[in-house]
Amino acid sequence: MDEEAVVKFVETYLKKKGFKQAELAFHEEIQQQNNSNNAVNIHSDPDLSTLLHSLSQPEDSPARYQDEYSKLRTWADSSLDLYKHELLRVLYPVFVHCYMDIVAQGHIQDARNFFNSFHEDHETMHLRDLQKLEGVLSPSHLEEMEFAHTLRQSKVNIKICQYSEELMMQYLRKSKSTIILGIVNEHINFQVSPGQPISISDDPDAVTLIGSSQDAANQINKKEIHWGLLEDSLEERFEKTGGFLSDSEKTEGETKEGDMDENKKRSMDGGKQASIKKSKKDKAASATAKAVRLEAHTVPAAPRVKPELPLPVMQAEVEQSILEDLRNRVQLSSATLPSVSFYTFINTHNSLNCSSISHDGSLVAGGFSDSSLKVWDMAKLGQQAGNSILQDENDAAPSEHVSGPNSGKRSYTLFQGHSGPVHSASFSPLGDFVLSSSADTTVRLWSTELNANLVCYKGHNYPVWDVQFSPMGHYFASASHDRTARIWSVDRIQPLRIMAGHLSDVDCVQWHANCNYIATGSSDKTVRLWDVQSGECVRIFIGHRSMILSLAMSPDGRYMASGDEDGTIMMWDLSSGRCISPLMGHHSCVWSLAFSCESSLLASGSADCTVKLWDVTTSTKPAKKEENKSGNTHRMRLLKTLPTKSTPVSTLRFSRRNLLFAAGALSKSQ
Repeated sequence: MDEEAVVKFVETYLKKKGFKQAELAFHEEIQQQNNSNNAVNIHSDPDLSTLLHSLSQPEDSPARYQDEYSKLRTWADSSLDLYKHELLRVLYPVFVHCYMDIVAQGHIQDARNFFNSFHEDHETMHLRDLQKLEGVLSPSHLEEMEFAHTLRQSKVNIKICQYSEELMMQYLRKSKSTIILGIVNEHINFQVSPGQPISISDDPDAVTLIGSSQDAANQINKKEIHWGLLEDSLEERFEKTGGFLSDSEKTEGETKEGDMDENKKRSMDGGKQASIKKSKKDKAASATAKAVRLEAHTVPAAPRVKPELPLPVMQAEVEQSILEDLRNRVQLSSATLPSVSFYTFINTHNSLNCSSISHDGSLVAGGFSDSSLKVWDMAKLGQQAGNSILQDENDAAPSEHVSGPNSGKRSYTLFQGHSGPVHSASFSPLGDFVLSSSADTTVRLWSTELNANLVCYKGHNYPVWDVQFSPMGHYFASASHDRTARIWSVDRIQPLRIMAGHLSDVDCVQWHANCNYIATGSSDKTVRLWDVQSGECVRIFIGHRSMILSLAMSPDGRYMASGDEDGTIMMWDLSSGRCISPLMGHHSCVWSLAFSCESSLLASGSADCTVKLWDVTTSTKPAKKEENKSGNTHRMRLLKTLPTKSTPVSTLRFSRRNLLFAAGALSKSQ
C-alpha cells in the first residue's frame, strides 16, 4: 500500500466515523508535509505496515473471520493437554456464529469457503447440526429458519475452569481477535468453576449441545422405559420352586458329570489345577452364600414385564438343561470371584478380526480377514493330546488353528460364504446356530449341526460391524457403518426395524435382558437405547470422549456398561439415563464387557492384555451418610486384574453356571 492510498484510507475512515475536526486537522498536516517533502516510508516500518494491512480490511470482512478463527483453532490445539479439552469446546459455537455472521453480510461464497475449510473438525459430534447449518445460504434464512434463528438469539453454556477462561480471554485480547471476542461475549456463557479443569467423564453435561439438541436429549430421557425382567421366565419359576435346593439329590450325579465336562473344556489352561480351583470356588461360594443372599435382599426385586415381541416356545429338554445349570450356578460376589477359562488363538498372523464363545463355552468361533468363519468344538480339542496342544505356540510351522497338532485333519469347522472380512460372530443361546457379519454388507446364519450356511441377510448398505443374537434366540440385531442398527428374525430376510439417529458408525449392539430394548454404541461417542417394538430412541447416554467399542446389559435389567477406545468404562442407570460411575483402569481399548449372572460383578477385557473384575454392588447401592459427608462418590471398586502373557482380550462371556470364558489372539509384537 503506497502513501497516497494510506492517506485516502485514513480520510475515508475519519469521514465514515464523523470525526470532522480530526479530518480537517489531518488535511492541514498532509499539506504541511507535502510542502516540506518529509514523506514517510511505510515499508521501512514493519509495525506500521502490519497495522495498516489489518486496518485496510473492513472490521467484519470474511477474510478476518477466516484468519481469526484459524489462529484460535491452532492456539487451542497446541495448548497444554490439561486445559486443551476445555479450550477446544469453544471452537464449535465460534465456528457456527462466524459462519452465520458472514452469511448475514451477504458474502455467501465466502461463507461456503469458510464452512468447507473447518466443518470436518466438528463432524464427529455435530454432524446433524452441520447439515442444517449448511442449508443457511442467505441473510433471510437467518430469520426464516427456526434452527438458525434460535442459534442467533440464544447463548451456549460451556463449563470451564477459571484458569482456562483466563487463558482464552488473555489470548483473544493479546491477538486482537476482536471479531471472536465479540462472538464470545454475545453468544457464549462460560460457567466458570474454581480449581482443576472438569473432566467430561466426571461431568457428562460439561458441554451443552448447540441449539435444541441437548433439550431434545433431555426430553428423550424423560420417556418411560420398562426395564424389568420377563414375567413367567425360567429364572423366576426356578426361584419360586426353591432355587438351589430344588431337586438337588436327583441331579447330584448330573452335576458331577457337568463339572467334568466343564473341566474338560478348560483342559488347555490347566487340567488338574483348574479342577482344584473349581472346588475351592465351590467351598468359598457355600461359605459366603448367606452373606450374598442378605446382600441380594437389600436390592428390590426387578419388576416383571410382558414381551413386546412374540418369543419362541422353549422345548422341554432345553428347559431341563437350563434348570440344571441354574441349580449348579456358583453365587459370585466381591468375596467369591469367578474361575476363568481363557482360550488363546495362536499363529493367526494378525488376521483374526473377532471371536465369540457359546453360552456354555463348548464352542469358540473366529472371524478372519480372508472372509472365513471358523468354529472350534472344545470337547473334541480336549480329547487331543495335551502336550501337542501346548507345543503349537512355539512351533515354527505356520498354523491357522486355535490349537491342536498340525496334522492333515482340521481341528475346526470352516464356514465360507462371505466375500469380505468377517467383523463379528454371535452364537444362539443353545449353540445350534452362529451368526456372522462382514464388510460385504451382509449377515449370514450358519448351522453348527449341519455345518452349512442357511440364510444370507441383505439390508445394510455398508460394512456390518456387529451382530448379536437376542437372549431368547430367534431375533438378532446388527450394527453398521451406514449409521443404523437393524432388528431381524431368523425366518425373514428383511429387517423388522431400522434404528436411525446416530451421527456416525454404529460400532456395537447389545440386547436388554427382557428382549424389549437394544442398546447401540457409536463413533459419535454416544450410546442409545431403542424400543424394539416402536423403533424409537428412548435414551441417549452422553459422556464418553471416544468411540464406543463394547456394551453389556446386567441380567437384572437395571444397568448397562459401555467401554470406549480410550479405556474408559461407564456404568449407566437405564431408568434415569445417568452415569453411576466411570471405571478408570484400562490403558487401551475396552473390547469386551460381561456381567455375572446375578449382576454383582462386571468383567472387562482390553487391548492392554488384561481382564479386570469390578464390584458392581458397591457402586449401585445407595450411598451411606458417612460417604456423603466425606464426599466419597467414586465407589466403584476394582476387585482383581488378571493379566495375560501377551494376549489382548477380545471376548468375554459368563456361562449360566457363572464360569467366566475369555478369548483373544496371541500378539508376539507386545
